[in-house]
Amino acid sequence: MKLKLPLLPTIVVGLAIVTMIALGIWQLQRKGEKEALIALYAANANKPAIAFPMTAPVRDAEMFRKSTLNCLEVVGWQSVSGRDIKGASGFQYIADCKTGAEGPGALVALGIADRPDLKPDWKGGMVSGTVLTEPSRYNIIERTFGTIPVPRPMIVADAPPAGMRAVAQPDPKSVTNNHLSYAVQWFFFAAAALVIYLLALRRRQSGR
Repeated sequence: MKLKLPLLPTIVVGLAIVTMIALGIWQLQRKGEKEALIALYAANANKPAIAFPMTAPVRDAEMFRKSTLNCLEVVGWQSVSGRDIKGASGFQYIADCKTGAEGPGALVALGIADRPDLKPDWKGGMVSGTVLTEPSRYNIIERTFGTIPVPRPMIVADAPPAGMRAVAQPDPKSVTNNHLSYAVQWFFFAAAALVIYLLALRRRQSGR
């Protein structure tokens, strides 16, 4: 029995399938871009130290580079979940530092502790470490539909102050690259939509 295709539903489903296939192809392109970015980060880790980037956004060429900064004064603290150099979990303490009379200041991921309410006894000073950006505080919905501020530059300290554990050193391999799985999902959705529509047409015509 030959299927008769209703015009409007077929156009709608066809456009949906084409859109999903296009999204899958785009994710494959993003996969290649992310792989190139991770390779750049890995190369950055072996390059000489740079001046700490004081303003956002942090350029890709600056990420995972070694740097130093002078924290003149700690003006605030925040704690987020993190891991130490041995892989043990805890609370990562980030100091909001004053670096001059004016300017944006700087963030320092100083160390790991077991308490979320600790007040580190650290007043500032010279810090050596690795350049990253501050941890994201926004969920996927906010990142997709909200207006998210550009992440501020942050240095992950090589050595913690007394009473804290060293933060796990940043690893470019930890940068997520889920674009292949996203592409497979979009291709699967396109195939499923096609199969479901064809079955629906068969059932509709069989009913007649």
